[in-house]
Amino acid sequence: MDPLLIGLLVATVTLVILASGVPVAFGLGIVSIGFLVMFEGLDSLDILAENFFSGITEFSLVSIPMFIVMGVAVASSPAGKDLYEALDRWLYRVPGGLLISNIGACSVFAALSGSSPATCAAIGKMGIPEMLKRGYPKGLATGSIAAGGTLGILIPPSITMIVYGIATHTSIGRLFIAGMLPGLLLTVLFMAWSLFTARRQGFKFNVGERGYTLAEKLEVLPRVLPFLVIIAGVLFVLYGGVATPSEAAGVGALFVLILIAVVYRVWQPKRIWAIISESMRESVMILMIIAASALFAYMMSSLFVTQTVAQSIAEMQVNRWVLMAMINLFLLVAGFFLPPVAVILMTAPILLPIITQAGFDPYWFAVILTINMEIGLITPPVGLNLYVINGIAPDVSLPTILRGALPFMLCMVLAIVILCIFPQIATWLPDAVMGPAIVTD
Repeated sequence: MDPLLIGLLVATVTLVILASGVPVAFGLGIVSIGFLVMFEGLDSLDILAENFFSGITEFSLVSIPMFIVMGVAVASSPAGKDLYEALDRWLYRVPGGLLISNIGACSVFAALSGSSPATCAAIGKMGIPEMLKRGYPKGLATGSIAAGGTLGILIPPSITMIVYGIATHTSIGRLFIAGMLPGLLLTVLFMAWSLFTARRQGFKFNVGERGYTLAEKLEVLPRVLPFLVIIAGVLFVLYGGVATPSEAAGVGALFVLILIAVVYRVWQPKRIWAIISESMRESVMILMIIAASALFAYMMSSLFVTQTVAQSIAEMQVNRWVLMAMINLFLLVAGFFLPPVAVILMTAPILLPIITQAGFDPYWFAVILTINMEIGLITPPVGLNLYVINGIAPDVSLPTILRGALPFMLCMVLAIVILCIFPQIATWLPDAVMGPAIVTD
């Protein structure tokens, strides 16, 4: 059978199986084993275990559970509440300061946790009730937090960037730096749209019932600044070449655990075990997807699907921006149905040689891919952030949250367009800090 037809059949079967509710790792494993047996016979199973475990043997994967521990520890403490309160106290006199505080808190907490759902939950629990109490429109209040939470997979340290780096054998430190300015760009776009739409809907930006003295503003900072120092320290040792991502993540996780014990008295064995067990569940889930994706990639390569698809796209003789538009559309649709980690692991190894041959920077493309995945987090049927927000604010219907989040999706599309016109937004800082990247096809 023609490899392209096999690829179409694989894609169809994969979507059907995953749509049935089967966990992603098991779904990819079932598809991989089924097609290997179908086209190569039972003998192909001899190297099944070897290919499965080869996907999780890289030392750099250690950084994933360490960053997850770091994020879960922060999310399990009152750090999000303090961060939100600090920004609210400092920005309460700014028109629409509460909106800015919420999105700003999302961007900072995203750097602390690296998780979109955790960011939504931590900031949304305080921010949404407060915005509704002050009369902000329901759609804007919930949609802004749902969108702000997506910054968790772009602003470093980002789990999806780590996964992309492992899948494409690119520098994780450089990927982290590449996401910083685009993350700031998205934050500014979210804030600008929030202020514009609230004014358009007639909201007057009433200042809170009370003001804050300088002492009250400074009071909360000692509980917040140590966590920001840890994030800055982790990024510094990564960018400075002092430590590998795994070493930096391990030290960062240890310091965060120490901080929540010292600052918030989270030292009881039961609470520490809850952090470790939750981190373990999430880490095992991601590592299982990575291992199953390695098996899936082996199946696709063994049946010559990957090579044929790459060659067919390369021979299309279309303008490279038309090619990029097609890739963006494909990633956008894939993000509607699959979680970011699965999409990255399944598509990045195939797309990387195509985009580098077309003259695109792989680190710039990582940012574009991640923003597409951000859109998927606030669009059904997966739309994980929508369901998190609905759980926090059950009085606000899911359609209302979705309508509130829709303009922020357009902000993300605008960010992709801006990055296509000015790719230096993603590439300048990595080149300035680490020198020009050496890209190999």
